[in-house]
Amino acid sequence: MEAVLDSSDMAEKMWGELPISGNANIWGNEIYFSINVAAATATGASDVVESGELAYWPPGKAFCIFFGKTPASINDEIRAASPVNVFGKIDGDERLFDSVAPGSLIQVEIVR
Repeated sequence: MEAVLDSSDMAEKMWGELPISGNANIWGNEIYFSINVAAATATGASDVVESGELAYWPPGKAFCIFFGKTPASINDEIRAASPVNVFGKIDGDERLFDSVAPGSLIQVEIVR
């Protein structure tokens, strides 16, 4: 799956850390895993995100992929556990992440 990063400071920080990998934790329709990146909650961070967005969750130092509702969602919104720093979006059908099993190895790397 490919993604496009935005022009935020968080995207620049994540780009500089690639490649990264971790074992998938599943929380509703979110995949997340801890990474060795420390960043504060950004101005404009939000707990409400869009399907397909990539984000960093500061309290858990986690890389997050949102592809639908989570247990914290209200109505049709997609909600993280607490505010996240969104830094990109999946370029494709993010619903394919629905088939990822807990513990699966997720690798994130630069594709040129």
